[in-house]
Amino acid sequence: MSTQENTPQENTPGTEPVFNRIALIGAGLIGSSLAWASRKKGLARHVAVTSRSAATRQRIAELGFADSLHEDIKGAVTDADLVIVCTPVGACGAAAEAMAPYLKPGAIVTDVGSVKQAVVRDMGPHIPEGVHFIPGHPIAGTEHSGPDAGFAELFEGRWCILTPLPGDDPAATAKLRRFWEGAGSMIEEMDAEHHDKVLAITSHLPHLIAYTIVGTAVGLEESTKNEVIKFSASGFRDFTRIAASDPVMWRDIFLNNREAVLEMLQRFSEDITHLQRAIRWGEADTLEQMFTRTRAIRRGIIEAKQA
Repeated sequence: MSTQENTPQENTPGTEPVFNRIALIGAGLIGSSLAWASRKKGLARHVAVTSRSAATRQRIAELGFADSLHEDIKGAVTDADLVIVCTPVGACGAAAEAMAPYLKPGAIVTDVGSVKQAVVRDMGPHIPEGVHFIPGHPIAGTEHSGPDAGFAELFEGRWCILTPLPGDDPAATAKLRRFWEGAGSMIEEMDAEHHDKVLAITSHLPHLIAYTIVGTAVGLEESTKNEVIKFSASGFRDFTRIAASDPVMWRDIFLNNREAVLEMLQRFSEDITHLQRAIRWGEADTLEQMFTRTRAIRRGIIEAKQA
């Protein structure tokens, strides 16, 4: 067990912190970015971070985004007003079980996972009476991971989805909303099942396709594979960027949102078959109509400032 203390960051003049003490369980891209945003924007008086790796704790200390560093969860979450689990989805249940005895009444526990039904299933049973459990998902990120990847502006202008459970305290949800809004996010609330279906098509399926296409390129003959890398056009480069994402995180996402992903994958397979037929039989109108319709989606994303 070890604890390291740094000098707390002063709050932005004229602002009142949303929370006195927040605890971040994990400090990869999302966790470290939350720490930077909290310190830069005065969202918390104290940012506690836990990592089991001594090397990771040393690097966090060098970067300076934590007010205290803890080897164990107990040291981080004790007296915390907000606990954010920033681990892969598959580790959320174990994190909730480990922290449960040390959570104070009235604390808020949330997460940042891309799957919400599995998080509710795995974390919910461990959350003590009197502690508010409000699952969440910031739709923000890059292909980079680890504490060096974080930056305070990651959440600005991006959506954060909250999935409050039936019977949740509206005041606790409102307070968590203020925290994410302070980090720069726009907030949407929906139930966990709907969230998982939406993310299956907007995030999970595109990642699965990217991994598959890059995997197909890897399987080519060596001479052709070298040319694919050498002459990569923008489309393939975009796929390789997506496919460079954290493999453990995405393994857990696919395993924990399998039903929604498989449903969307089936629909995609049917659409691919339709396009395959149009190409085979030279159905120019079919192809042009499809590309025109999908082009409009891209324009909508740009107009929504999510490009």
